[in-house]
Amino acid sequence: MIEQMLTKDCIKLDLKGKTKSEIIDEMVDVLYSAGKLNDKEEYKKAILAREAQSSTGLEEGIAIPHAKTSAVKIPSIAFGLSKEGVDYNSLDGEPSKIFFMIAAPANASDTHIEVLSKLTTILLEDEVREKLLSAKTPEDVLNILGTGVDKKEEEEVKGAQVLAVTACPTGIAHTYMAADALIKKAKEMGVTIKVETNGSTGVKNLLTDEDIKNAKGIIVAADKNVEMARFEGKHVDIVPVKEGIKNPEGLIKTALAQTAPIYHADTDEMKTTTKKEKTGFYKHLMSGVSNMLPFVVGGGILIAISFMFGIKSADPNDPSFNKIAKLLMDIGGGNAFFLMVPVMAGFIGMSIADRPGFAPAMVGGLISLNNGGGFLGGLVGGFLGGYSVVFLKKIFAKLPNSFEGLKPVLLYPLFGIFITGALMYGVIVDPIAGINTGLTSFLKSLGTGNLVLLGVILGGMMAIDMGGPINKAAFTFGIMMISAGDYAPHAAVMAGGMVPPLGIALATTFFKNKFTKEEREAGKTCYIMGLSFITEGAIPFAAADPIRVIPASVIGAAVAGGLSMFFKVQLPAPHGGIFVVPVVTHPVMYVISIIIGSLVTAIILGYIKKTVVNQ
Repeated sequence: MIEQMLTKDCIKLDLKGKTKSEIIDEMVDVLYSAGKLNDKEEYKKAILAREAQSSTGLEEGIAIPHAKTSAVKIPSIAFGLSKEGVDYNSLDGEPSKIFFMIAAPANASDTHIEVLSKLTTILLEDEVREKLLSAKTPEDVLNILGTGVDKKEEEEVKGAQVLAVTACPTGIAHTYMAADALIKKAKEMGVTIKVETNGSTGVKNLLTDEDIKNAKGIIVAADKNVEMARFEGKHVDIVPVKEGIKNPEGLIKTALAQTAPIYHADTDEMKTTTKKEKTGFYKHLMSGVSNMLPFVVGGGILIAISFMFGIKSADPNDPSFNKIAKLLMDIGGGNAFFLMVPVMAGFIGMSIADRPGFAPAMVGGLISLNNGGGFLGGLVGGFLGGYSVVFLKKIFAKLPNSFEGLKPVLLYPLFGIFITGALMYGVIVDPIAGINTGLTSFLKSLGTGNLVLLGVILGGMMAIDMGGPINKAAFTFGIMMISAGDYAPHAAVMAGGMVPPLGIALATTFFKNKFTKEEREAGKTCYIMGLSFITEGAIPFAAADPIRVIPASVIGAAVAGGLSMFFKVQLPAPHGGIFVVPVVTHPVMYVISIIIGSLVTAIILGYIKKTVVNQ
């Protein structure tokens, strides 16, 4: 695939750029001049949007910027060399000299991911990198990479002494770099190894039962969950994926010596994850919230659209009744929105105790929903369900091995659901229902001044850590209020969340001398992210200059949230940004609130940021 996408006219061996932005410009020009792009500027925007998420500068002097967009005419790769190297915000902090820019059309399935996987694997080979740095002609580059592809074709390994599984959260670079480092070191040591990669395109080189049975030891170098039950009774060394890249020899020696702990799903698994569980409240919470969001967004927007026919148009007894409005309300509110609390609880439980925790936690969420506990009770039900199964795993670990098959299909669900349900009905639901009722009544009793203050606080919280725990706390509070029938707080939340990227975008447009060329280009993507209610679009700017950007963002977001409350704006949709403005009450004043907040942030930034010199 690499040899098909990389052609001579897309190779430049003397990149002139001195900065990351200049390198990107040059590489985009190479692709455009070769006729690979429909729209040069749109493709560049897509590249910068990807860089805004996290730098594509890897280790060992390699950078692989990539984008998948309709601006690409032909699936292609551009190759470039910088003799001196450029600061590309790489993982190891070293300058990048070898650049591959991948261009994938929007309708391509996983072309860019597959190419990324192969490139990161090939480029970990010292010999390949050295040859590329010494390449004199485009033909040299094609020959070097062609040889690398041939060398890296997967081979079927029989009777491997050592097995390994590699996986990283994105399933791209580190997954394959760790695999290649282990394979390379094993060959040097004369050890047979088989490595399974859990990448973004799926599991490759799957370890079989026969492989596991015959192996001396197993290495799991992973930063995300992989299938572990198959390793029952084997020596398993569980480490972060970076350890596979940095210390392959030590891991292989440990596997051969069989000094790693023997893995048991119900005992050692919990020992190895205990620290994560004790500090993983936020992780478990976000697992529930992220899996709940599709129900919240889809169902909430359908409810909002039904309101466009009239606030009571879904009620058959109301004069404004409309069948379409009722259909939308039944689908969105009666089904999708109804499922959000049980689904959130279920995935919290699953994050804590793996699959056995899902059913008890989901039942806990459903009990809360049906008995007035609402969103807050669902959170408690999720954690109760998950940790009840953790408790059961410890208790049932003492049972004979003949009971292993019964645990996941009978014992965990039976006792887990009972314990969670009994605690929810006996201890949890009534107090939390009282809290929910009191909170809703309190908010409804607030005067205009207090409501504005609440809006200021919620809006400001959205901008403090831009997608972090404080931001998510405000967001989940807004959703909780929507589920309780109060639509004003979430309007302030969304307004506050839109301001940081929009304010930064305006600042890069009107105060150009305060930003580098690269920042001004990235600022354009902030318009899209801000309008779409993606607060995280402001993170690269906040990380680069937190002392100025974060306070400016918080002040502007707080102003927008306060104005939203002052104008009594109500928002029944939990997400959508500018696209759901038509369904809010007082839409014009809502837009004005967001614009004023964004202008406040932009003006503050324009005033306090230092002028950039030598642009």
